[in-house]
Amino acid sequence: MAYFDYPGNFDVIIVGGGHAGCEAALAASGMGMKTLMITHDLDTIALMSCNPSIGGVGKGQIVRELDALGGHMARVTDFSTLSARMLNTSRGAAVHSPRAQCDKKLYQSAMKHALELADNLALIQDEAAQIWTEGSRLRGVITARNTRYTAGCVILTTGTFLNGVVHIGASSFRGGRYNHPPSDGLSPSLVALGFKLGRLKTGTPMRLNGRTIDFSECEEQKPDEPPALFSHFTGRTQRKLLSCWITRTGSRAAAVVRANLNKSPLYSGRIKSAGPRYCPSIEDKIVKFPHHPEHILFLEPEGFDTEEYYVNGLSTSLPEEVQLELVRSIKGLERAELMRAAYAIEYDYCPPQQLDYNLESRMLPGLFMAGQINGTTGYEEAAAQGLMAGINAALKLKNLAPLILGRDESYIGVMIDDLISKGVDEPYRIYTARAEYRLLLRQDNADLRLMPHGFRIGLVPERFKTGFDLYKNTVELFRSRDKRSISWSKACARKTPPDHQETDGAMAPWTRAKAEATAKIEKEYASYIALNLREAEKMKRFEHVIIPERLDLAAITGLCLESKQKLLKVRPGTLAQAARIPGITPTDIQLLWVHVSRMTKTNTKISDRGGRT
Repeated sequence: MAYFDYPGNFDVIIVGGGHAGCEAALAASGMGMKTLMITHDLDTIALMSCNPSIGGVGKGQIVRELDALGGHMARVTDFSTLSARMLNTSRGAAVHSPRAQCDKKLYQSAMKHALELADNLALIQDEAAQIWTEGSRLRGVITARNTRYTAGCVILTTGTFLNGVVHIGASSFRGGRYNHPPSDGLSPSLVALGFKLGRLKTGTPMRLNGRTIDFSECEEQKPDEPPALFSHFTGRTQRKLLSCWITRTGSRAAAVVRANLNKSPLYSGRIKSAGPRYCPSIEDKIVKFPHHPEHILFLEPEGFDTEEYYVNGLSTSLPEEVQLELVRSIKGLERAELMRAAYAIEYDYCPPQQLDYNLESRMLPGLFMAGQINGTTGYEEAAAQGLMAGINAALKLKNLAPLILGRDESYIGVMIDDLISKGVDEPYRIYTARAEYRLLLRQDNADLRLMPHGFRIGLVPERFKTGFDLYKNTVELFRSRDKRSISWSKACARKTPPDHQETDGAMAPWTRAKAEATAKIEKEYASYIALNLREAEKMKRFEHVIIPERLDLAAITGLCLESKQKLLKVRPGTLAQAARIPGITPTDIQLLWVHVSRMTKTNTKISDRGGRT
């Protein structure tokens, strides 16, 4: 077969232009790598295929963390916000979570423009059809047009496109999402390389014409004023924000669903894959929770200049005519018109235990994966993985140690550790209960936790360093109040941030008020935070005990067969990672520790595999 070899080599190739692909491309190129993004359609870069919202419980914390590391999602969200609220304000600070409804077109165009403006980044519209290898060495990517692109690293961010199949009632057709073709070549290519694939399912609700909704029958949900911002580097929006609206299903809606369950692909057996437990379809809600007489629905606008509304909570794959009957059985929607039908989609994914903790394939060095290909669901989870994959691909090419975030320092670390050590049997979604150290991982302190990494790897501009250091010192000053012998008035005379900072025209968030608020939270939860810190320190002893790859896990006497199988499947890099594998016991960890110690002659310092930077 004749190929066109694209002139010149790239350092990193990104396959896919969704939320993971955007962050991966901007991270790799921002760290100086010559980067290429290949995507089916340049006009769908950063498309919000489901709800045009960012954040939520756990998800909002991840976006704040992504921003502290130098990612772009938070900034683009603030630019395109049309409604915003801080969730869980009646509860403790650990679960306060920002959420914003975005104008989906503004978000998409702003992210695409950021990619077009990025140095070291090229964009090409084509379909990546094959992973190009020579022997056991990664060479790059071959596209559907038989063009070969050479690169040291490839990052797959394929979303729901791998062998995607869309379901609406009895109708099924191939697609990566509605009206967009699937990716047919990459799955066979991955299988040929020895990767195992699985199958998952997700879905999206219908969209309604807002002109046909009777909002007088709905409950208004006004945005916060002023809205909470996601990015540490953006100022207040000048746009007038919009309200969302609340309605509920009732007995009529339940009756419609029950009468048509035989027409649902979920209940007729045509969909066999597992869907996200924490975002169930209306069919599942009615069947599995019959004791609930109603289910809340949020009517959320999709843009400033459109009447299209997203019906949050009404995901379904019922036939279109049943969807319309269902919608019109709901208060306020009696005359509503469908603009887009709801649908479900099944797609291939790679079980994430085949990756290392830097998101690099263990089987083919240089091949990274991020987003739904790893079994996750959600824009935020995908973007965070994309950022980490882009960072680690660049670090690999620079011959530097990978950036592997701990569970005690970020939700991103929690998510990646969960994926690699536990795997998935349904689409993975982050939420605060997954983090055992969530009091340490608040949305208000994401900058203190992660921005030093952002400065070190070069993704956070150096011009913010002085303001950040001043803020960090001020937080420490407020933490130490009443604990030092010096008077508070003397302490306040020290240099602290002003009420507002501006750096090269960009507003920085580091004010005295923010420093005092963060310190106040820590004072209120001091005893619990201290307990979290002690537990984290205990686990860190294990984090530094690295399990050499040459250790023969199958030969360890005393480990039961089940434990050996779990360890061999995950291949944990450290004792801490081994301890978090479901089914691995404290006795197993002690045995591992003994064998690692014998092999290395030390309990804590082994350097076969990279640690944190």
